[in-house]
Amino acid sequence: MSLSIRNQLPGTVTAVAPGEVMATVKVRLHGGQVVTAAITLEAVRELGVAAGSAVHALVKSTEVSLATGPVEGLSIRNQLSGTVAEVVTGGAMAAVKVEIEGGGALTAAITKDSVTDLGLAVGSSVVALIKSTEVALATA
Repeated sequence: MSLSIRNQLPGTVTAVAPGEVMATVKVRLHGGQVVTAAITLEAVRELGVAAGSAVHALVKSTEVSLATGPVEGLSIRNQLSGTVAEVVTGGAMAAVKVEIEGGGALTAAITKDSVTDLGLAVGSSVVALIKSTEVALATA
């Protein structure tokens, strides 16, 4: 199956914390950073997700926000440090490719005004912010 989701980050499940209906799943990306996904218990069962499972963390580019440094006081679980590798701007929107520290890359679709306001350019240090509820998991 092919997907339109640009951000497909390979990793290994390190922990699954089940709740009543949902579970949080921690995934160590191949580059070493950790992503948390909040998925249903049904999905955990159907995918066979457990510690040691190989997975891909999937995130739509429209669900990735960027900051110019670490952010405190937020409920957003995922903050991935990286460097801007490419900025492509259109009339209103921009696609910003970020090389993640330790390896891997992801794309953020943000407004052109945000690129300007944050002063983003190739080589800029950024932190990609992703809510755990916006991370889907796929098994190999």
